[in-house]
Amino acid sequence: MNAPQHPGDESPCKGKTGLRRVWNALHYSLAGLAAAYRHEDAFRQEVLLAALLIPCALLLPASGVGHALMIGSVLLVLVVELVNSAIEAAVDLISLDRHRLAKRAKDIGSAAVLIALLNVVVTWALVLLA
Repeated sequence: MNAPQHPGDESPCKGKTGLRRVWNALHYSLAGLAAAYRHEDAFRQEVLLAALLIPCALLLPASGVGHALMIGSVLLVLVVELVNSAIEAAVDLISLDRHRLAKRAKDIGSAAVLIALLNVVVTWALVLLA
């Protein structure tokens, strides 16, 4: 990759604006979701968990805010898993060699997913038992 010619230059990939940019972003996002689903076992498992928990959240007795918190906590797991998967892919692209910083990056990403999962448990418990 070439470095920008001037300090203020943007990436050459950033040329689109307006509706074309939104359309392209939608396609990139859908491609990212498809890639995560195709290549990441953990993401597929969490999508299955979301497919079970989100309808349950809507059926359980809770306020509108309670439903939103329950569903939001589940969706947060998917978001964090996507970021974790991106970190892992970027680290592996740079080098497949074992390195303490690569391990640290991957472990921290994994810890973020764990905290998001714990957040689901705590949120659901607080909404349903409070």
